[in-house]
Amino acid sequence: MKRKYLQLIFATVLGVFLCLGVGFLSSRVTMAAIPTWYAGLNKPFFSPPNWLFGPVWSVLYILMGVALGRVWYYGRRHLWGKTALYHFGAQLIFNGLWSLVFFGLKNPLLALIVIIILWVLIERSIYWFRVVDKKSAYMLYPYIAWVSFASVLNAAILYLN
Repeated sequence: MKRKYLQLIFATVLGVFLCLGVGFLSSRVTMAAIPTWYAGLNKPFFSPPNWLFGPVWSVLYILMGVALGRVWYYGRRHLWGKTALYHFGAQLIFNGLWSLVFFGLKNPLLALIVIIILWVLIERSIYWFRVVDKKSAYMLYPYIAWVSFASVLNAAILYLN
């Protein structure tokens, strides 16, 4: 019985580190562009202050990591476990890609395409996570809500600039 909990904890810790790692790498590109390029953009009235993004993303990456760890652990013996992990991996790649495209390439139009694909992949991840472990799916709801908001923000920035 103890071994099962240790395996779950190990999977969860790895999941959190993986997600935070993607966030850390993305933040390297983001931080360089905020005081220069991003500061010069016209932003909509609903654009949150810059200081809010770091804490929000940190919480989201932790929730994503815990959800990933649970699905990784419970999905080992589940018919759809690998499918759930593949979808999550794909969305995690697009998560990091969005920062590279928006802030690194300074291309809001291409970033909007990337974030729409990201949104679809998150939705699919939630679907497959729910099949394997419902609690894990619930942990992704704040993430898809924030990415929905970020999509509208991305589109507004594209429109205003």
